Amino acid sequence: MAPASFIPISNKVCVMDASSRLGANLVARLLGRGYVVHAAVQGQLGELEKYVKVWDEDEKMKVKVFKADLFDFHSIADALRGCSGFFYNFEPPRDHSVYDEHMMEVEVKAAHNVLEASAHVDTVDKIIFTSSITAVVWRRDRSSTSSNLDEKHWSDISFCQKFKLWHALSKTISEKSAWALAMDRGLNMVTVNAGLILSNDLSITNPYLKGAAEMYEDGVFVVTDLKFLVDAHICVFEDISAYGRYLCFNSVVNHAEVALQVAKTIAPWASPQIRSFEGEDKMIQQNISNKKLNELMADFETELSQES
Repeated sequence: MAPASFIPISNKVCVMDASSRLGANLVARLLGRGYVVHAAVQGQLGELEKYVKVWDEDEKMKVKVFKADLFDFHSIADALRGCSGFFYNFEPPRDHSVYDEHMMEVEVKAAHNVLEASAHVDTVDKIIFTSSITAVVWRRDRSSTSSNLDEKHWSDISFCQKFKLWHALSKTISEKSAWALAMDRGLNMVTVNAGLILSNDLSITNPYLKGAAEMYEDGVFVVTDLKFLVDAHICVFEDISAYGRYLCFNSVVNHAEVALQVAKTIAPWASPQIRSFEGEDKMIQQNISNKKLNELMADFETELSQES
């Protein structure tokens, strides 16, 4: 059965932060599906610039770039005005890209501001809020998992504070704040909780990776392809039956061979440590499920399927 389509007030949507890798790819994919896009950036075009250079005049006519300050309610509202859909993903400011206690406060405040602005723009019908798997997997008693973690689970805030898991803490508190405000304001919001995005520039400094060894041991270390993540965002926006949270990942890193491949991508210089994986044949039990998203996307025409 074909998925039920969401019929927005208009075909105009806003992507914020459009300068991030996810944001820029969302803009490009939405254009390809016939949307008019408000591309909101905090400063420079960033990843969006490489697309702007190759777009034809028709595509450029369908994109309007806005400079949006996440601490300026009016600049956010200006970017949203006239849009029926809002895709929001937080990108740390380039002058402070390290996740720490300060960045947590910035992200939580930004989440509050964009939801508040959405509530004051009457054309916004649906919000797609990007969160993380790290807002799901951290528990006080890691050995107590009796069943798969899924969208009903949340990371333990006290545990994250104790072990300075700033990325997980930031994503957990900002998402919970967004949900509280969405429910209070009667906003239609869906979240996509993404796994580690694999890319050529992925490095050991990525804040998602703090606690990676423990996530691997617990069977909850997951990775996602960027194109699949983009498709997941568009699917949950266009499908009227989408609700709540969706865990988004392609695969679970639960075998030494897969862990070795990821480790070589993250830290190719660490060959002595990486070799310690070789020869191991241990399979870690998977303890996390993305069944809800897989079922929603069963009939969705993904970018990967179009290319094949």
